[in-house]
Amino acid sequence: MPEGYKVDVSKAVGHKSPIQKVDCTKRDFALYALGVGVKEEEMSFLYELDPSFGPLPTYPLVLGLKGEGADTNVFGESKGDAIPGMPPYDPNKIVHGEQTLQVHKPFPKNGGKFDLEKTVTGVYDKGSGMVIETAMDLYDQNKVHYCTMVSKSFVRGYGGWNGPKGPKAPSYAPPKRQPDAFESFKTSVQQAQLYRLSGDYNPLHIDVPVARSVGFPNPILHGLCTYGIAGHAILKHLAGNDRSRFKSIEGRFSSPVFPGETVEVYMWKVDDKDPKVQGVIFAVKVKERDIVVINNGYATIYKESPASKL
Repeated sequence: MPEGYKVDVSKAVGHKSPIQKVDCTKRDFALYALGVGVKEEEMSFLYELDPSFGPLPTYPLVLGLKGEGADTNVFGESKGDAIPGMPPYDPNKIVHGEQTLQVHKPFPKNGGKFDLEKTVTGVYDKGSGMVIETAMDLYDQNKVHYCTMVSKSFVRGYGGWNGPKGPKAPSYAPPKRQPDAFESFKTSVQQAQLYRLSGDYNPLHIDVPVARSVGFPNPILHGLCTYGIAGHAILKHLAGNDRSRFKSIEGRFSSPVFPGETVEVYMWKVDDKDPKVQGVIFAVKVKERDIVVINNGYATIYKESPASKL
Protein backbone atom coordinates (compact mmCIF):
# COMPACT_ATOMS: atom_id res chain seq x y z
CA MET A 1 0.00 0.00 0.00
CA PRO A 2 1.34 3.48 -0.84
CA GLU A 3 2.59 5.39 2.17
CA GLY A 4 -0.07 7.68 3.57
CA TYR A 5 -2.95 5.89 1.82
CA LYS A 6 -6.25 6.98 3.37
CA VAL A 7 -9.88 7.02 2.27
CA ASP A 8 -12.27 9.90 2.95
CA VAL A 9 -15.24 7.68 3.76
CA SER A 10 -17.65 10.63 3.94
CA LYS A 11 -17.02 11.32 0.24
CA ALA A 12 -16.83 7.72 -0.96
CA VAL A 13 -19.93 6.24 0.69
CA GLY A 14 -23.09 7.15 -1.16
CA HIS A 15 -21.31 7.78 -4.45
CA LYS A 16 -23.44 6.75 -7.43
CA SER A 17 -21.81 5.76 -10.71
CA PRO A 18 -23.34 6.79 -14.03
CA ILE A 19 -26.15 4.41 -14.99
CA GLN A 20 -24.79 1.41 -16.90
CA LYS A 21 -26.79 0.08 -19.83
CA VAL A 22 -26.97 -3.72 -20.01
CA ASP A 23 -28.95 -6.20 -22.08
CA CYS A 24 -29.55 -9.91 -22.49
CA THR A 25 -31.48 -12.46 -24.53
CA LYS A 26 -32.85 -15.98 -24.19
CA ARG A 27 -29.61 -17.21 -25.73
CA ASP A 28 -27.70 -15.64 -22.82
CA PHE A 29 -29.92 -17.46 -20.33
CA ALA A 30 -29.28 -20.87 -21.91
CA LEU A 31 -25.53 -20.23 -22.14
CA TYR A 32 -25.37 -19.18 -18.48
CA ALA A 33 -27.32 -22.29 -17.45
CA LEU A 34 -24.79 -24.50 -19.21
CA GLY A 35 -21.97 -22.52 -17.58
CA VAL A 36 -23.22 -23.29 -14.06
CA GLY A 37 -23.84 -26.97 -14.75
CA VAL A 38 -27.56 -27.28 -15.45
CA LYS A 39 -28.24 -30.88 -16.51
CA GLU A 40 -29.46 -31.76 -19.99
CA GLU A 41 -32.93 -32.79 -18.80
CA GLU A 42 -33.67 -29.41 -17.16
CA MET A 43 -35.22 -27.95 -20.28
CA SER A 44 -36.88 -25.00 -18.51
CA PHE A 45 -33.44 -23.35 -18.37
CA LEU A 46 -32.00 -24.67 -21.64
CA TYR A 47 -34.71 -24.78 -24.30
CA GLU A 48 -36.41 -21.58 -25.36
CA LEU A 49 -39.55 -23.44 -26.56
CA ASP A 50 -40.11 -25.14 -23.22
CA PRO A 51 -43.37 -23.75 -21.72
CA SER A 52 -41.57 -22.92 -18.46
CA PHE A 53 -38.40 -21.49 -20.03
CA GLY A 54 -36.70 -18.65 -18.20
CA PRO A 55 -33.38 -17.61 -16.66
CA LEU A 56 -31.91 -18.98 -13.49
CA PRO A 57 -32.51 -16.46 -10.67
CA THR A 58 -28.77 -15.81 -10.29
CA TYR A 59 -28.36 -14.78 -13.95
CA PRO A 60 -28.45 -10.97 -13.30
CA LEU A 61 -25.14 -11.24 -11.43
CA VAL A 62 -23.28 -11.46 -14.75
CA LEU A 63 -24.75 -8.30 -16.29
CA GLY A 64 -22.39 -5.78 -14.71
CA LEU A 65 -19.40 -7.26 -16.53
CA LYS A 66 -21.26 -8.35 -19.66
CA GLY A 67 -22.62 -4.90 -20.37
CA GLU A 68 -24.31 -4.37 -23.75
CA GLY A 69 -24.02 -6.54 -26.84
CA ALA A 70 -23.13 -10.16 -27.48
CA ASP A 71 -19.41 -9.90 -28.26
CA THR A 72 -16.55 -10.54 -25.89
CA ASN A 73 -15.02 -7.49 -24.23
CA VAL A 74 -11.57 -6.55 -23.06
CA PHE A 75 -11.61 -7.09 -19.31
CA GLY A 76 -10.56 -3.96 -17.47
CA GLU A 77 -10.75 -1.79 -20.58
CA SER A 78 -13.40 0.33 -18.93
CA LYS A 79 -12.06 1.55 -15.61
CA GLY A 80 -15.39 2.99 -14.50
CA ASP A 81 -15.63 6.33 -12.77
CA ALA A 82 -13.31 7.18 -9.91
CA ILE A 83 -14.77 7.02 -6.41
CA PRO A 84 -14.52 10.40 -4.64
CA GLY A 85 -12.31 10.37 -1.57
CA MET A 86 -10.61 7.11 -2.59
CA PRO A 87 -7.02 7.30 -3.90
CA PRO A 88 -6.12 4.88 -6.73
CA TYR A 89 -5.28 1.30 -5.79
CA ASP A 90 -3.82 -1.69 -7.64
CA PRO A 91 -6.77 -3.56 -9.27
CA ASN A 92 -4.71 -6.76 -9.26
CA LYS A 93 -5.05 -6.78 -5.47
CA ILE A 94 -8.86 -7.15 -5.62
CA VAL A 95 -10.51 -10.36 -4.44
CA HIS A 96 -14.27 -10.96 -4.59
CA GLY A 97 -15.14 -11.41 -0.92
CA GLU A 98 -18.92 -11.67 -0.53
CA GLN A 99 -22.03 -11.51 -2.69
CA THR A 100 -25.73 -11.13 -2.06
CA LEU A 101 -28.71 -11.18 -4.40
CA GLN A 102 -32.20 -10.05 -3.42
CA VAL A 103 -34.91 -10.79 -5.99
CA HIS A 104 -37.75 -8.24 -6.05
CA LYS A 105 -39.44 -9.60 -9.17
CA PRO A 106 -38.62 -12.66 -11.30
CA PHE A 107 -36.46 -11.68 -14.26
CA PRO A 108 -38.31 -11.42 -17.61
CA LYS A 109 -38.10 -14.67 -19.55
CA ASN A 110 -37.36 -12.92 -22.85
CA GLY A 111 -34.55 -10.70 -21.56
CA GLY A 112 -34.39 -7.10 -22.72
CA LYS A 113 -32.60 -3.82 -22.04
CA PHE A 114 -31.94 -2.69 -18.48
CA ASP A 115 -30.33 0.03 -16.34
CA LEU A 116 -27.82 -0.94 -13.68
CA GLU A 117 -27.49 1.62 -10.89
CA LYS A 118 -24.37 1.28 -8.72
CA THR A 119 -23.91 2.88 -5.30
CA VAL A 120 -20.95 2.64 -2.92
CA THR A 121 -22.57 1.59 0.36
CA GLY A 122 -19.47 1.09 2.50
CA VAL A 123 -15.67 1.30 2.65
CA TYR A 124 -14.07 -0.55 5.55
CA ASP A 125 -10.57 -0.88 6.96
CA LYS A 126 -9.87 -4.52 7.82
CA GLY A 127 -6.22 -4.04 8.76
CA SER A 128 -4.77 -6.39 6.16
CA GLY A 129 -6.87 -4.82 3.44
CA MET A 130 -9.80 -2.63 2.46
CA VAL A 131 -13.38 -3.74 1.76
CA ILE A 132 -15.43 -1.83 -0.81
CA GLU A 133 -19.15 -2.60 -0.65
CA THR A 134 -21.23 -1.80 -3.71
CA ALA A 135 -24.98 -2.16 -4.21
CA MET A 136 -26.29 -2.64 -7.75
CA ASP A 137 -29.99 -2.21 -8.54
CA LEU A 138 -31.38 -3.48 -11.81
CA TYR A 139 -34.34 -1.78 -13.51
CA ASP A 140 -35.99 -2.14 -16.89
CA GLN A 141 -36.86 0.76 -19.17
CA ASN A 142 -40.16 1.24 -17.31
CA LYS A 143 -38.37 1.48 -13.93
CA VAL A 144 -39.54 -1.96 -12.80
CA HIS A 145 -37.08 -2.98 -10.05
CA TYR A 146 -35.96 -6.59 -10.56
CA CYS A 147 -33.20 -7.16 -8.04
CA THR A 148 -30.55 -5.72 -5.73
CA MET A 149 -27.04 -7.18 -5.79
CA VAL A 150 -24.47 -6.29 -3.14
CA SER A 151 -20.83 -7.23 -3.62
CA LYS A 152 -17.94 -6.84 -1.22
CA SER A 153 -14.49 -6.59 -2.77
CA PHE A 154 -11.42 -7.09 -0.61
CA VAL A 155 -8.38 -5.07 -1.72
CA ARG A 156 -5.33 -6.83 -0.29
CA GLY A 157 -2.73 -4.67 1.39
CA TYR A 158 -4.77 -1.46 1.51
CA GLY A 159 -5.78 -1.48 5.17
CA GLY A 160 -4.38 0.23 8.22
CA TRP A 161 -5.64 3.76 7.52
CA ASN A 162 -7.76 3.87 10.70
CA GLY A 163 -11.06 3.66 8.86
CA PRO A 164 -14.30 2.08 10.10
CA LYS A 165 -14.16 -1.68 10.59
CA GLY A 166 -17.70 -2.20 9.35
CA PRO A 167 -20.70 -3.92 10.88
CA LYS A 168 -20.44 -7.48 12.13
CA ALA A 169 -21.82 -9.85 9.52
CA PRO A 170 -24.51 -12.35 10.51
CA SER A 171 -23.24 -15.86 11.11
CA TYR A 172 -24.91 -18.84 9.45
CA ALA A 173 -23.38 -21.92 11.00
CA PRO A 174 -24.59 -25.22 9.49
CA PRO A 175 -26.75 -27.26 11.90
CA LYS A 176 -25.04 -30.24 13.52
CA ARG A 177 -27.05 -32.80 11.57
CA GLN A 178 -27.12 -34.33 8.13
CA PRO A 179 -28.01 -31.86 5.36
CA ASP A 180 -31.56 -31.86 4.01
CA ALA A 181 -30.26 -31.81 0.44
CA PHE A 182 -26.96 -32.43 -1.31
CA GLU A 183 -25.67 -31.80 -4.83
CA SER A 184 -22.41 -32.97 -6.38
CA PHE A 185 -21.26 -31.50 -9.68
CA LYS A 186 -18.07 -32.55 -11.44
CA THR A 187 -16.91 -29.42 -13.27
CA SER A 188 -15.26 -29.91 -16.63
CA VAL A 189 -11.72 -28.77 -17.36
CA GLN A 190 -13.36 -26.23 -19.68
CA GLN A 191 -15.92 -24.97 -17.14
CA ALA A 192 -14.30 -21.54 -16.79
CA GLN A 193 -13.88 -21.25 -20.56
CA LEU A 194 -17.60 -21.88 -20.95
CA TYR A 195 -18.79 -19.70 -18.06
CA ARG A 196 -16.69 -16.71 -19.18
CA LEU A 197 -18.86 -16.43 -22.31
CA SER A 198 -21.64 -15.12 -20.06
CA GLY A 199 -19.65 -11.91 -19.62
CA ASP A 200 -16.70 -12.21 -17.20
CA TYR A 201 -13.65 -12.20 -19.46
CA ASN A 202 -11.04 -11.78 -16.74
CA PRO A 203 -7.86 -13.46 -18.09
CA LEU A 204 -7.33 -15.01 -14.65
CA HIS A 205 -9.85 -17.67 -15.65
CA ILE A 206 -8.29 -18.75 -18.96
CA ASP A 207 -4.70 -17.45 -19.28
CA VAL A 208 -2.13 -19.65 -17.53
CA PRO A 209 0.67 -17.01 -17.33
CA VAL A 210 -1.78 -14.47 -15.87
CA ALA A 211 -3.02 -16.96 -13.26
CA ARG A 212 0.54 -17.83 -12.25
CA SER A 213 1.51 -14.15 -12.05
CA VAL A 214 -0.97 -13.74 -9.16
CA GLY A 215 -0.02 -16.94 -7.37
CA PHE A 216 -2.27 -19.66 -8.80
CA PRO A 217 -0.80 -22.74 -10.50
CA ASN A 218 -3.52 -22.61 -13.19
CA PRO A 219 -6.61 -20.56 -14.11
CA ILE A 220 -9.34 -20.71 -11.47
CA LEU A 221 -13.09 -21.01 -11.85
CA HIS A 222 -15.07 -17.79 -11.50
CA GLY A 223 -16.39 -17.36 -7.96
CA LEU A 224 -19.78 -16.41 -9.37
CA CYS A 225 -19.84 -19.64 -11.37
CA THR A 226 -19.53 -21.61 -8.12
CA TYR A 227 -22.15 -19.27 -6.65
CA GLY A 228 -24.48 -20.02 -9.56
CA ILE A 229 -23.94 -23.77 -9.08
CA ALA A 230 -25.03 -23.36 -5.45
CA GLY A 231 -28.06 -21.23 -6.35
CA HIS A 232 -29.17 -23.78 -8.92
CA ALA A 233 -28.75 -26.64 -6.43
CA ILE A 234 -30.96 -24.85 -3.89
CA LEU A 235 -33.60 -24.10 -6.51
CA LYS A 236 -33.59 -27.68 -7.84
CA HIS A 237 -33.63 -29.58 -4.57
CA LEU A 238 -35.71 -27.31 -2.35
CA ALA A 239 -37.96 -25.32 -4.70
CA GLY A 240 -38.76 -27.80 -7.48
CA ASN A 241 -36.82 -25.66 -9.99
CA ASP A 242 -39.61 -23.06 -9.76
CA ARG A 243 -37.65 -19.86 -10.31
CA SER A 244 -40.53 -17.70 -9.04
CA ARG A 245 -39.92 -19.12 -5.54
CA PHE A 246 -36.33 -17.89 -5.31
CA LYS A 247 -36.08 -14.83 -3.05
CA SER A 248 -32.47 -14.29 -1.93
CA ILE A 249 -28.98 -15.73 -1.57
CA GLU A 250 -25.79 -14.59 0.14
CA GLY A 251 -22.40 -16.12 0.77
CA ARG A 252 -18.69 -15.55 1.37
CA PHE A 253 -15.97 -16.73 -1.01
CA SER A 254 -13.30 -18.50 1.02
CA SER A 255 -11.20 -20.38 -1.54
CA PRO A 256 -11.04 -20.84 -5.33
CA VAL A 257 -12.17 -23.83 -7.37
CA PHE A 258 -10.04 -25.21 -10.20
CA PRO A 259 -11.83 -26.40 -13.36
CA GLY A 260 -12.16 -30.19 -13.30
CA GLU A 261 -12.78 -30.38 -9.55
CA THR A 262 -15.99 -31.67 -7.98
CA VAL A 263 -18.18 -29.03 -6.33
CA GLU A 264 -20.38 -30.25 -3.48
CA VAL A 265 -23.31 -28.20 -2.16
CA TYR A 266 -24.67 -29.01 1.32
CA MET A 267 -28.08 -27.55 2.21
CA TRP A 268 -29.96 -27.35 5.53
CA LYS A 269 -33.52 -26.06 5.88
CA VAL A 270 -33.97 -23.65 8.80
CA ASP A 271 -36.69 -21.30 10.03
CA ASP A 272 -36.60 -17.73 8.76
CA LYS A 273 -38.07 -14.69 10.49
CA ASP A 274 -40.43 -14.35 7.51
CA PRO A 275 -43.04 -17.12 7.83
CA LYS A 276 -43.66 -17.05 4.06
CA VAL A 277 -40.17 -18.24 3.22
CA GLN A 278 -37.96 -21.21 3.91
CA GLY A 279 -34.47 -20.37 5.12
CA VAL A 280 -31.59 -22.42 3.73
CA ILE A 281 -28.10 -22.50 5.21
CA PHE A 282 -25.62 -23.84 2.67
CA ALA A 283 -21.92 -24.54 2.31
CA VAL A 284 -19.92 -25.38 -0.81
CA LYS A 285 -16.87 -27.65 -0.78
CA VAL A 286 -14.38 -29.08 -3.25
CA LYS A 287 -14.44 -32.85 -2.86
CA GLU A 288 -10.89 -33.59 -4.02
CA ARG A 289 -9.24 -31.18 -1.56
CA ASP A 290 -11.91 -31.34 1.18
CA ILE A 291 -11.91 -27.55 1.40
CA VAL A 292 -14.80 -25.10 1.83
CA VAL A 293 -15.00 -22.62 -1.05
CA ILE A 294 -18.20 -20.74 -0.09
CA ASN A 295 -19.10 -20.37 3.57
CA ASN A 296 -21.64 -18.43 5.62
CA GLY A 297 -24.17 -19.18 2.91
CA TYR A 298 -27.86 -18.35 3.39
CA ALA A 299 -30.73 -18.37 0.93
CA THR A 300 -34.49 -17.93 1.14
CA ILE A 301 -37.18 -19.50 -1.02
CA TYR A 302 -40.92 -18.92 -0.91
CA LYS A 303 -42.82 -21.85 0.58
CA GLU A 304 -45.43 -21.46 -2.13
CA SER A 305 -45.06 -19.99 -5.61
CA PRO A 306 -46.10 -16.32 -5.56
CA ALA A 307 -48.44 -15.07 -8.28
CA SER A 308 -46.42 -14.58 -11.46
CA LYS A 309 -46.14 -11.01 -12.68
CA LEU A 310 -43.90 -11.61 -15.70
